[in-house]
Amino acid sequence: MFKKKLNMKKFLSKNSWIILGAVFGALGGFLYWYFVGCRSGSCPIKSSPYLSTLWGLVFGGLLLSFVPGKKKEDKDEPTNN
Repeated sequence: MFKKKLNMKKFLSKNSWIILGAVFGALGGFLYWYFVGCRSGSCPIKSSPYLSTLWGLVFGGLLLSFVPGKKKEDKDEPTNN
């Protein structure tokens, strides 16, 4: 169980920018639907809060996935000297 927590911490620290972008993108997508959305239903993305939030989540995660992170080597991997 302790190893799973370490793996989850490693995953979260490695992908923190992507997760942060996805959260803010989802919030932005929902707010876009709420304030701008299409009331007639003829716009497929803007008429549904689920689709608008999903698209915001995807684009937010993709946008912040390009943020360069620190290039530190993992201590688990052996180094060739």
